[in-house]
Amino acid sequence: MSEILGPDEDPPIVLSERAIIAVKEFLASDEVEGSGLRVFVQGGGCAGFQYGLNFSEPTDVDLEFIQDGLRIFVDPISLMHLEGTTIDYVMGLSGTGFKFNNPYSTRTCGCGSSFS
Repeated sequence: MSEILGPDEDPPIVLSERAIIAVKEFLASDEVEGSGLRVFVQGGGCAGFQYGLNFSEPTDVDLEFIQDGLRIFVDPISLMHLEGTTIDYVMGLSGTGFKFNNPYSTRTCGCGSSFS
C-alpha cells in the first residue's frame, strides 16, 4: 500500500494553479484512464535525467498526496530528484506545456524536460 501524506504535511512536489487546471482537463477527457497524476524521472535526455508525467494508479511503494482534489503519485527514486520541485503549466511563443522548476537541478537543457 502506498504511503499517503496527511493534510498537515507539506507535499514534496507542488503544482501551480495552472498546472492543476491543465491536469484536471486531461483527466476529464475520455481518452485518459487512471485515477491520478504520476510524476517521475527517468534516465535519458540530453542532460542525464528526464522529467515525466502520466496518469496511473498508485503502486505499493509510491508516496501519494492530494493537491486541490488531484491525486499525485511519486515513487521513492523519483522523489529523491524531485523534492522541492514546482510544476507549472506555461503557454508561450516557444510552446505550451509543463515546466519543472527544480531547485536542485544543476544543469538543464533547452528542451526543458531534461536535467542533471
